Amino acid sequence: MKHFLRHLLGGLLLVLALPAAATCPRIVSQSPYITHALEWLGRGDCIVGVSRYDKRELPRTGGVKDPDLGAIAALNPELIILSKGTDPALLDLFEPEARIVQVDGFDSMAGTEAMLLTLAEAAGVPDAPARVEGYAREWRARAAAVQGGGKRVLVVSACSAQPYSFGRGHMVGDAFAHAGFEVVDTAERIRHLRPGEEIPGIVAAIERFQPELLVSLTPDNAEHCSAELGLVSVPIVALEGRHFFHPGPALLTGLAQLAEQTKP
Repeated sequence: MKHFLRHLLGGLLLVLALPAAATCPRIVSQSPYITHALEWLGRGDCIVGVSRYDKRELPRTGGVKDPDLGAIAALNPELIILSKGTDPALLDLFEPEARIVQVDGFDSMAGTEAMLLTLAEAAGVPDAPARVEGYAREWRARAAAVQGGGKRVLVVSACSAQPYSFGRGHMVGDAFAHAGFEVVDTAERIRHLRPGEEIPGIVAAIERFQPELLVSLTPDNAEHCSAELGLVSVPIVALEGRHFFHPGPALLTGLAQLAEQTKP
């Protein structure tokens, strides 16, 4: 009997000693890429509200630039995670008892690592550093496997919206650079390719930057693509945009697809 009580007491003490980080906070995710990252980190079940752009069947909490403060407060969140696109002036208006975290991740691949680590620590993921270090090793290995060979590449999104290209200061451009390509667009993040802009279209961009390869990232909901794609004079590689539009683990699949589509 004494042995049983000692065993039971030891078990209770072990439970009490578990870190608070193992609990599941009530989270409002104010952007789909934040939701995707939280799911990868094992915190998808903690999400109680999502933005209007999310595919999760959960209460809607407005958009990136126009969060619905009333809807968010009604969910009694412990953690509200916003993208950098939300005006910092709005932060003082949120639920006072909740912790508020803003993340980015779109500037570089290293930025995606920092974003994942911030999310993991904020959401109480016990093995946060190890998970993010594993992601860093994996994306670098997949990028190295592409072997772009210094080929000049223009990366565009040209379907279901006005076309734009990715610069070296965007995580997509940075991913292609790590994959061994020379990203030719010099824009800081993205460059709109439309009438009235410095470069009014895809054909004009090819004439300006002289790429050897055009990569077109196509969204899942694409209804049509720019007719200019049929006028370009360089080879085109089409990739699924969903693997590149969200910073974080989806890029692992995108890099694998890039290696497959560009191998000799």
